Amino acid sequence: MKIKEPGLSEDEANARANEKAKKRKEVRDRMLATKTIEKGLLMVHTGKGKGKSTAAFGLVMRAIGNGFRVGIVQFVKGKWQTGERPVLEMFPEQVTIKAMGEGFTWDTQDRARDIAAAKTAWDEARRMIEAARQEPPAYDMLVFDELNIVLRYDYLDLAEVVETLRQKPPGLHIVVTGRNAKPELIEAADLVTEMTEVKHPFQAGVKAQKGIEF
Repeated sequence: MKIKEPGLSEDEANARANEKAKKRKEVRDRMLATKTIEKGLLMVHTGKGKGKSTAAFGLVMRAIGNGFRVGIVQFVKGKWQTGERPVLEMFPEQVTIKAMGEGFTWDTQDRARDIAAAKTAWDEARRMIEAARQEPPAYDMLVFDELNIVLRYDYLDLAEVVETLRQKPPGLHIVVTGRNAKPELIEAADLVTEMTEVKHPFQAGVKAQKGIEF
């Protein structure tokens, strides 16, 4: 809340504030008039902070509300019983969710198994991208949850993944999550958001909790 300037009456302060707001709106309207492109976006949620997948599933909720058809491939959390899965399964006509991961590599302790799971999940992701080329498209938005993790460990061919994402159908939105996004993917993306960790309860001994982390 902005404090009223000294020496001004309440009416004078309101009039001055309204004039400034009018000018800001005029500037914003001129700026918005130059934004005319509508296209499918490649979005990347990365960084060490919490909230990458959470933000992606927030987009999914918004997409469902707008009547979009959404496909989701979970590259790592497949064996986790995450809270979003039963919710999304309530919208079978709009949402397809494939939980295909084996867990984090320190859970499986089997690199060959992790690579095989990543490749199977990527095959499903590519199938969804191709389905979005149909008429009408099978999907309007795809979420590849934790794809950055398997790319970080070189379980998939980075160049092939990035090129496939670059060549997506023009109207298709794709969201990729996971920390340590590769520079090549960041370069290809339209929108990149980095979650920055300022404070996390794990540092104080608080474990991952239902409804918050999963």
